[in-house]
Amino acid sequence: MSRKPVIAIVDDDQSIREALDDLVLSCGYKSRLFTSAEAFLAADDRGAISCMLVDVKMPGLTGIELQAVLNEQTVPKPPMIFMTSYHDERTKAAALNGGAFAFLGKPVNFDQLVLCLEEALKH
Repeated sequence: MSRKPVIAIVDDDQSIREALDDLVLSCGYKSRLFTSAEAFLAADDRGAISCMLVDVKMPGLTGIELQAVLNEQTVPKPPMIFMTSYHDERTKAAALNGGAFAFLGKPVNFDQLVLCLEEALKH
């Protein structure tokens, strides 16, 4: 039996984390929930993560800053799908230029998110 992909959900909003957790589980994947970028960076099993769903604006490190930290590390990073309520082109460009797989607006269209997840997991 193949190993189920593990999706990291990094968002400071508990209701969004829970909704995304339900969605990820309904797709047959496993999930790991993180309340902040710092909590994700502190995890000792990050190598098990197959894809990341990341909020852009969070207290402490933002999603874009998390991406920059991961880009500086030598270990491969999983595809990152950003989600934000703030639709400014500069942030979107920074995320995509940093290697983001996708940049989605909130409220997230779950069908679109599932398609992005499936595509990201193929890579």
